[in-house]
Amino acid sequence: METGSVRTEGNAPGEPVWTGLPPGLLRMRRLLLVVWLGLLAVVAGVLLALFAPPGWVALALLPLVLAGWGWHMLGRNWRSWRYAERADDLLISRGVLWREETVVPYGRMQLVEVTSGPLERHFRLAGVQLHTAAAATDARIPGLDPAEAERLRDRLTELGEARSAGL
Repeated sequence: METGSVRTEGNAPGEPVWTGLPPGLLRMRRLLLVVWLGLLAVVAGVLLALFAPPGWVALALLPLVLAGWGWHMLGRNWRSWRYAERADDLLISRGVLWREETVVPYGRMQLVEVTSGPLERHFRLAGVQLHTAAAATDARIPGLDPAEAERLRDRLTELGEARSAGL
């Protein structure tokens, strides 16, 4: 089983301590991939068997090939997500081909939400959504354990209130 970079201790002084996402998010996304592409493969196989010449039935394997590629890509994407709490801001890093690092100063946060849809609740996951004054800088951290999401929300709210009081 794959595990995320939950904590990377031993960083050089001044380097942030990065926290990776829990493996539950990867399991949920891979399950969705297998269910949808497996269903597509079955439907394509049945339709091709009924309405196409016998050689065309092999095309029903295409969704299974895509599922294998998607399985690998979902793992790479999951490993790319990480966040770090620093003294004055929160860093969020993600991306495989195009790396994106978002810096959210605590004093600029206006609202911190914990969200969890029905599928996320089934897998015991929650996301943290950060809202700032500039709509373009809103950030999110998906797929956290609900307790960690609530802890992060409370900590960010506390730090945001402390930092914005000085503005």
